[in-house]
Amino acid sequence: MVPMNLGEVNSGMFLPPEVLNIIKSLKFFIAENAKTTRHYLISLGMKDLLNKITIFQMDKHADKVDYSDFFKESVLSGFDLGVISEAGCPGVADPGSEVVRQAHLRDIRVVPLVGPSSILLSLMASGLNGQSFAFNGYLPVKMPERLKTLKKLEELSKQKNQTQIFIETPYRNNSLLDFLCNNLSQETLLTIACQLTLPDEFIKTQSIKDWKKQKYDFDKKPSIFLILKK
Repeated sequence: MVPMNLGEVNSGMFLPPEVLNIIKSLKFFIAENAKTTRHYLISLGMKDLLNKITIFQMDKHADKVDYSDFFKESVLSGFDLGVISEAGCPGVADPGSEVVRQAHLRDIRVVPLVGPSSILLSLMASGLNGQSFAFNGYLPVKMPERLKTLKKLEELSKQKNQTQIFIETPYRNNSLLDFLCNNLSQETLLTIACQLTLPDEFIKTQSIKDWKKQKYDFDKKPSIFLILKK
């Protein structure tokens, strides 16, 4: 399981040398997007090796793919196989989990490599409860389901003292922030972690009441949202 950077940064900042060496030794990859993966491998200094590397691309409906041929050509022929997401750690909020499930069914050893996870990095830096938390993916787009889900997550955070984590399509970040400010309790804590690991990284935790006091712009910037109602 090969982690990918969260943006255009020096790989040495988030990948240990041992992990880099393992990645550079691989000749087979299953990728969410082959083009992105090639760009990433070039950034790791593997440009001259690309013509010797095979990249299998996952279908957008990864759960319906039979990975038997991929495994047969690589792992079952004696070669290690890397699974790469579009960003962060594969298998976490990512279709790569289906590849892993099928690997386990075939008794293929799965090795997670150390790398950045925007979900865990945002939780680490939030100051919210890191002992109990839940990642919820995207909120529903349409009302009233969107409001109903938000209220449910806020209440769960209070009842269980559990940090609730979710994401949004980057171009909708600002509208989501407005929605949160208009519908969460004034004292509910909200963390927004934006552009993680990048030079313009932004991480801030404060109450909804305080978020309303200043205008913020997260448009088209990958962000993680965390809430906790005390």
